[in-house]
Amino acid sequence: MDRADVRPLAGRRPAPAPLVVSVLALAAVMALAISVGSVPVPPAALMGGLVDGLRGHVHGTVDVIVWQLRLPRVVLAALVGAALSLAGAAFQGVFRNPLADPYLLGAASGAGFGAAAVLVFAGAVPWLARLGVPVAAFACAMATVAAVTLVARQGSHLPSVSLILSGVVVGSSLTAATSFLMLASRDRAAGILSWLLGSFAYASWGRLLPVAALLLPAALAILAAARALDVMQLGEESAAQLGVPIEAVKLGLLVAATLATAAAVSVAGVIGFVGLVVPHAVRLAFGAPHRRLLPLAAVWGALFMVLADLAARTVVAPAEVPVGVITALVGGPFFLALLRKQRT
Repeated sequence: MDRADVRPLAGRRPAPAPLVVSVLALAAVMALAISVGSVPVPPAALMGGLVDGLRGHVHGTVDVIVWQLRLPRVVLAALVGAALSLAGAAFQGVFRNPLADPYLLGAASGAGFGAAAVLVFAGAVPWLARLGVPVAAFACAMATVAAVTLVARQGSHLPSVSLILSGVVVGSSLTAATSFLMLASRDRAAGILSWLLGSFAYASWGRLLPVAALLLPAALAILAAARALDVMQLGEESAAQLGVPIEAVKLGLLVAATLATAAAVSVAGVIGFVGLVVPHAVRLAFGAPHRRLLPLAAVWGALFMVLADLAARTVVAPAEVPVGVITALVGGPFFLALLRKQRT
């Protein structure tokens, strides 16, 4: 960690301008995403529809399109993008590795297995059908990370290397189990694959509210640990000498980041690259201090996901491309360009 990364520990507060500009850009992109579609919504009609909805008077085609179809989808995409980016920044800070992502400890593999199990066995197991894909995906994601944590724990310590290795092993096993379910039930393989690639096609206010309720405490916990994350970049031993309760902070951040990741994956599927690329891009643009990095990562992640979903539903309209395909096609080359820029 170089001196530039340590300066904020002296008490300097970052200028709010980048965050303000980012929030305004997010609002503009969300308005654009609501306006664009098979039925275009002009700016005046959009404003009128939003005002009518706030007053509780949703009537007419435009109001229905805005409030019941596009607004829930755009807001859900923003929440999922913010959750994955914030979780990715937290994981990168905990493991002191900019290549860490929210799925490092097997949350995506667990969620995929839970969703596949419901899609395959729901017809034969009634309680799985009642449970539903989102709940099963969320529960399996949380259970997977809990199992990884228990396997990696050594007494009262959580060694980072053991966590990563346990996450890789457990995640690979669950991915193999999901692949087996797809092969054993070929008629449902397309549905499982579609869920795994991610989509907001079934967004609704009913799906959005639980995600928001889970994301809020997780986001607050991660943001509150910004200073501790800065100190942890000096190394766990040095951070402990400076008074940071390493194991408690690490466990709390892992729980909060996993909660945000599981909530996002449960409603949108496994969407890659967002939690990896966005925090790294913010870090390269504005530096490593987490008091600036974390909120900007959340806003930029929301912005990136809204744009990706807009592209997913318009590039080959009226058909839709899985949003995970868009994030991979954009995020992969973009991340390679960032790495090259960092090296040069």
